[in-house]
Amino acid sequence: MPAPEAALPGRDEEMPVPPAHFVLGTPMRGPFPAGFEQAIFGLGCFWGAEKQFWRVKGVYTTAVGYAAGITRNPTYREVCSGRTGHNEVVLVVFDPTVVSYATLVKLFFEAHDPTQGMKQGNDVGTQYRSGIYAFSDAQRSLAEAAREAYAPALLGAGRGDITTEIVDAPVFYYAEDYHQQYLAKNPNGYCGLGGTGVACPMPVR
Repeated sequence: MPAPEAALPGRDEEMPVPPAHFVLGTPMRGPFPAGFEQAIFGLGCFWGAEKQFWRVKGVYTTAVGYAAGITRNPTYREVCSGRTGHNEVVLVVFDPTVVSYATLVKLFFEAHDPTQGMKQGNDVGTQYRSGIYAFSDAQRSLAEAAREAYAPALLGAGRGDITTEIVDAPVFYYAEDYHQQYLAKNPNGYCGLGGTGVACPMPVR
């Protein structure tokens, strides 16, 4: 991770956001419907990661972006330089009366390998680290409990220690338009996401 004094400064201008989700047709920027909740996950290349969540019943909208770094309103090129500290992440807005946060956390853990540190498969760099960014104490407690419950299952399967960072939700910076719902726009596009095949035994639902 870059030191703050070595990080790129970024800019004040925000990235333009498409008016509607390419798949779901819903707004990608708030305000979102009353009672809906938000979640942010980082699990490798955000193209494949976003697709995992927009297919879930109860998910209102998704967007890919950058978070947990230093640079303000970074570009994709800047994030790939390793000089922003940002992770490639997915913002998930969901109706908790239809799908629980626990279900999303379980999907998160099973959709990638959370033991790889600053990489995911052949994708290497700080932007490919595993992370859960919590919007409440309840989300953080559940995520930490899930990580603790999953660790023995992964070790038993010959995997290493979980490296998933779990911290309070930072500022979410939207990624460029062409990254949004990329695999819906480019069905044969690259997706390096792959799980371990090990089920995550959720301690709560």
